[in-house]
Amino acid sequence: MEGKTISDLLINEQIRDKEVRVIGEDGEQLGVMSIKEAIDLAEEAGVDLIKIAPTAKPPVCKIADYGKYKYEQMRREKEAKKKQKVIEIKEIRLSPNIDTNDLNTKANAARKFLTKGDKVKVSLRFRGREMAHMNSSKHILDDFAELLADVAVIDKAPKVEGRSMTMFLTEKR
Repeated sequence: MEGKTISDLLINEQIRDKEVRVIGEDGEQLGVMSIKEAIDLAEEAGVDLIKIAPTAKPPVCKIADYGKYKYEQMRREKEAKKKQKVIEIKEIRLSPNIDTNDLNTKANAARKFLTKGDKVKVSLRFRGREMAHMNSSKHILDDFAELLADVAVIDKAPKVEGRSMTMFLTEKR
């Protein structure tokens, strides 16, 4: 059995530690032993010695078929990735002179995003002379959050950033 590596796992002769903790093929602890003894045990079984926890003291090695171990590991990662939910941030842009019906329409769009599990970034954009009345326009964001109070909570309070005021909403748990 010659030492070969795929990715970052060390196998057989590539393992350079003096002592390792060995785990058998069926998961039982075989104890701490020298690397020579561990490799001999693996060769006896006709499989590889794989270093699975290099940072442990002493490092942990497992007696298993390398190809099979690698395949199982890839399957576990794929399964974990499937169960993972990616949260997207959707943006709703408002202007300081927005009418109530338009605000309701935007709120309904935000409601759809929130029920799908996405975060919503609400930005109030100011242009030209509107910049002079920034602080008096905060009530628009407050009204927007109030319209969505039944499905959303404010994640980040309204904050002025350059020419816009932004706030983040997330779904109520």
